[in-house]
Amino acid sequence: MSEENCVFCKIINKELPAHFIAENENVIVIKDITPKAPVHFLIIPKKHIVDVSQLTPQDRDYAADIVMMAQQLSEADSKQKSFRLVSNNGALVGQSVFHIHFHFLAGTTMAF
Repeated sequence: MSEENCVFCKIINKELPAHFIAENENVIVIKDITPKAPVHFLIIPKKHIVDVSQLTPQDRDYAADIVMMAQQLSEADSKQKSFRLVSNNGALVGQSVFHIHFHFLAGTTMAF
């Protein structure tokens, strides 16, 4: 999927609506529209990167900001202290939007 047709790029550019939770220079956080847990956010870099395997050394700040944003989200609410951070890498494992993003899931007991 090209950057022009990417739903997350359109959300980042405010061309599509989303429920924004947080934002910094490199990432946004939005509520997932089909939550799998009581707390289900998506942490999305503002740069269009297809998936984890496409990260380059120049993308280091984006990767670090994703993890640091997860930490900040976990500190924002006691039900988010324990969380799962998940990213699907490729269609065979469930990636449906080909712009790297991480699911921040919290608020319930989760099995592996």
